[in-house]
Amino acid sequence: MKIEHIGIAVKSLENSNELFTKLFGQSFYKIETVESEAVSTSFFQCGGAKIELLEATNPDSAIAKFIEKRGEGIHHIAFEVEDILSEMQRLENEGFILLNKEPKRGADNKLVCFLHPKSSNGVLVELCQTIKS
Repeated sequence: MKIEHIGIAVKSLENSNELFTKLFGQSFYKIETVESEAVSTSFFQCGGAKIELLEATNPDSAIAKFIEKRGEGIHHIAFEVEDILSEMQRLENEGFILLNKEPKRGADNKLVCFLHPKSSNGVLVELCQTIKS
């Protein structure tokens, strides 16, 4: 596994895109809405990994609840895997709690699955696999 991206919950994608563009000295390369997760996202390339900014599109979404409870900040860390199904099975066998039993389509052409933070020292972990076309 390698770090694929770090997800950061933000109140305003527009304001945060401006901030991170200044920080990195480059603009985001993609904006995308993921209806199933009720988020709009933007991605910045940062060395060998990416930064994903996440803005809620619905006040009942996980990102909106996260920001309400904890404020803006790091939401999750994502690891790229070659075979998400086998990795999900392996981790479940190791005692990790999966938040979804089947991978879902996520942003940036990925299949994704999340591990419950209670089973990973309080860190929301995302597994992601590039969808091969």
